Amino acid sequence: MQRPLMVLILAWLGCSPAHASPADTLRRIRDPQGGLIVIAHRGCHEAAPLHHLSATPENSPAALRQCVALGADVMETDVRRSRDGHLVIMHDDRVDRTTDGSGKVADLSLAQLKALRLRQDEGGAAAPLTDQRIATLDELLALAKERIVLNLDVKDAIYGEVVDAVRRAGAQDRVIVKTFAGIASVPLAAIPPYDRVPFVVIPISADPAAVDVPQIVERQMNGNVKPLAVELPLLPLATLPLVMDRAKAMAAPIWVNTLFKGFVTGMGGDPEARRDPDGVWGRLADMGVRLIQTDAVEALVRYRAERHHR
Repeated sequence: MQRPLMVLILAWLGCSPAHASPADTLRRIRDPQGGLIVIAHRGCHEAAPLHHLSATPENSPAALRQCVALGADVMETDVRRSRDGHLVIMHDDRVDRTTDGSGKVADLSLAQLKALRLRQDEGGAAAPLTDQRIATLDELLALAKERIVLNLDVKDAIYGEVVDAVRRAGAQDRVIVKTFAGIASVPLAAIPPYDRVPFVVIPISADPAAVDVPQIVERQMNGNVKPLAVELPLLPLATLPLVMDRAKAMAAPIWVNTLFKGFVTGMGGDPEARRDPDGVWGRLADMGVRLIQTDAVEALVRYRAERHHR
């Protein structure tokens, strides 16, 4: 390793990140020169060995704190509703994978959910139990204040309730809400409740080649209120340049997931990016992608720093 790069990495490892405010993160997303935005999938649940941090349960308060420590810009998290109407943070419709309990979130009261212990990392029967508990949306909004932007992936038909909770918390300038849009969808960012918060649209296509995604991007960006960004669905690598050309013309920031095998088929996902970050994350950035969602948060934050100083 060349000495200047070693100095950079040692400095990066040795200091606490000067974490940007949520308002600054949203400004950077809107700014074409805002650089790479690191989005942590279900929080920073993987171990971060370079920071001497162990794994944390996905979607937990500990995962949020770890995101702040690592320097992630956005924590993606999932919202569901309990049987007694509380908004809680949980990806699956059941608690079985991530806790020591069993059953559907929608069938359990908040008290029952709070009695459960979260399992380490992505959970599973073999994952150790922790002292972390299921958080409510209100609790996570309070914890994220002045620390990090929350991307709320709303899993039930509760968008109105979620947006109301965000506004009651005074958090409408530090969250992102998203939903899906097809070729026939009206521009969603201009209609309630999406017009009340920073909003990201996810195009959906019935075409395996996703050839209509550029048209969906254009239609969604042509409304009176524009989405903060466009999160791409699974699509072939051959379609990505067409999407990026249309997005550039519409000044639409593009978000790509490198989760699992990657959402751009033929490019690779997090496993490949860990081995060859230039070949996945760098290639996406060179094509104009600025928002990347990953489980490999520590590795992507490190790569961003190295790329910036080249």
